[in-house]
Amino acid sequence: MLTGITASDGIAIAKAYIYKSEAIIISDHRIENVEKELIKLDHAIYETESKLKDLKNETAKKIDEESSLIFDAHIQILLDPQFIAEVKSLISDSKYNASYAYNEVSVKYISMFNQIDDEYLKARTADLKDVSSRVLRNLLGLASNDLSHINEPVILLAEDLTPSDTAQLNMDYVKGIATIMGSRTSHSAIMARSLELPAILGIKGLMKEVNHGDTLIMDSSSGGLIVNPNQETFLFYQNKLMTEEREREELLKLKHQKAVTACGKDVELFANIGSLEDLEGVKKYGGDGIGLFRTEFIFMEHKDFPTEEEQFIIYKQVLDRMDNKTVVIRTLDIGGDKHLPYLKMDEELNPFLGHRAIRLCLEKQEMFKTQLRALLRASIYGKLKIMFPMIATVAEFRAAKNLFNEVKEELLESDYKVSSDIEVGIMVEIPAAALAADVLAKEVDFFSIGTNDLIQYTFAADRMNEKVSYLYQPFNPSLLKLIKMVIDASHKEGKWTGMCGEMAGDILAIPLLLGLGLDEFSMSASGLLRAKRMISQITITEAKKLVNQCFDYESNEAVIALVKGHKFS
Repeated sequence: MLTGITASDGIAIAKAYIYKSEAIIISDHRIENVEKELIKLDHAIYETESKLKDLKNETAKKIDEESSLIFDAHIQILLDPQFIAEVKSLISDSKYNASYAYNEVSVKYISMFNQIDDEYLKARTADLKDVSSRVLRNLLGLASNDLSHINEPVILLAEDLTPSDTAQLNMDYVKGIATIMGSRTSHSAIMARSLELPAILGIKGLMKEVNHGDTLIMDSSSGGLIVNPNQETFLFYQNKLMTEEREREELLKLKHQKAVTACGKDVELFANIGSLEDLEGVKKYGGDGIGLFRTEFIFMEHKDFPTEEEQFIIYKQVLDRMDNKTVVIRTLDIGGDKHLPYLKMDEELNPFLGHRAIRLCLEKQEMFKTQLRALLRASIYGKLKIMFPMIATVAEFRAAKNLFNEVKEELLESDYKVSSDIEVGIMVEIPAAALAADVLAKEVDFFSIGTNDLIQYTFAADRMNEKVSYLYQPFNPSLLKLIKMVIDASHKEGKWTGMCGEMAGDILAIPLLLGLGLDEFSMSASGLLRAKRMISQITITEAKKLVNQCFDYESNEAVIALVKGHKFS
């Protein structure tokens, strides 16, 4: 059995399909007609941009809005003015053909990024390679790498899969993914989980041990890939797969049931969304509300700042369609790996720790106030709660809340109707905020813990960096203590705490989060039913005992072993 990192749970049985990207051969011949070559370059860039936009739209529909964000980053790389100017200079001054000139500049930047002692910038090389490959194929008239033609059940094997590759998969036939590279927090892993597609990444020696057409069994719950199994093993997993499919059908029966623990305590199960289209999944799986509506996608889909009226219409529709269920809307969280082409932002060595989210909004106050006006006007159409992202200090929250109050007064003076019971809270994703939770809890109406960022900031480890992926430790006792701090502080002040990071949808983490006193879980809609079933098997008393035991352990692995070994009622 070959083993790797489980990126997405499930069982798959199918033939191996080995995917290898074809090498692009580029000649360095000189040209005479410079103008013709420049036009050729412009056309290739235009074609590439058009395809990337198509991929973004396809990914948003097929997977989700968050997964589609990567293509905005690719378009930014493609249209970088300095990069294009250097390519055109090589064509005009040195008379190189367009493909050779483009490749030279691409190789230069890839080499430069690889030498920089900054893991975020190093990670951009994969994106640059993906974009460059597209442009070069368009310049040379080569067919693009395309996995959509697969027309029989397969488990897809590759060295690595780009977001472009994953977006094109035909889900009727691709039953699983196995790669040599990647980690649980890579783009491929996140997309696989959104697609509910079994995936194992980081399998060493994968291509040496598997041939195209081999029969494979993937059991990602154990991180294992079995090559050409004997009949006994094949039949065992075939029965296991059928059981899993029946289980999915059984889970759907829970859709209309409330999430209740074995001891009778009601638990709120919410969903994370990025667009109106995502509401279909929330209704399909019986979500109690929206725990996180990421509003940055509205801004990213526009060519300029969306107007107050454009935003108002979207917020009103979400509230309307949720039938007075809670909708927590996060104000603009831009920066880090999310950018707006029409908003000029300074280059930063570490953008994830830089001028982003609430920090940017407090500077761009008109932009922020426009969003707050739209939200407040929409508040009368449902049960709205507003959440500020990336809050590090009490002063930041007060500044944002003051703008909220200012906008509210202006609207009331202009005879607009505004709901009188809008709760205003914060995302706890910075350790400083968790440590100051006792002070913040006196000011906010609620907390929502963003574990994706809280984990990477707590352990000073970029969750997208494969080399430090081992430090993505949601079960580490130190992180659990931070979460307990936040929940206890909110309860002391009569407030509530939710969670909207990936940890909230992790079946293994749910017993611990219940024991810690978490009030609301928000996750991908596809995870709601499994979470509901797990909650029904646990009593609060045993969950608390389990948490207390965890604090006696010293590592992420020890806590995982403890929870896995516990038998719930």
